Amino acid sequence: QLAQSGGGLVQTGGSLRLSCAASGFTLGDYAIGWFRQAPGKEREGVAFITSTGSTNYADSVKGRFTISRDNAKNTVYLRMNSLKPEDTAVYYCNAQKFDSYWGQGTQVTVSS
Repeated sequence: QLAQSGGGLVQTGGSLRLSCAASGFTLGDYAIGWFRQAPGKEREGVAFITSTGSTNYADSVKGRFTISRDNAKNTVYLRMNSLKPEDTAVYYCNAQKFDSYWGQGTQVTVSS
């Protein structure tokens, strides 16, 4: 399973770091994605990292968000800088290989 932590309320321009810790499997073997869902909108992918460390970002977060993984801690992170009100959403981590795991979600609210 995946356990998320981090998130909360921050002002525009602030930073947050989300964590996603795996238990019961080796996170380093999986491709990881961070997704978000704002009220009334579909879930969208924002950042991805492969098992080999290649990363990819949605245009809306490129240059502001950084996804990283610490295989020794079996944890993936999403560092979010220069946050904007439109980043407000529930954020989810996902681990994908032959099976798929989702975190429980964590609220990020950016006040203007």
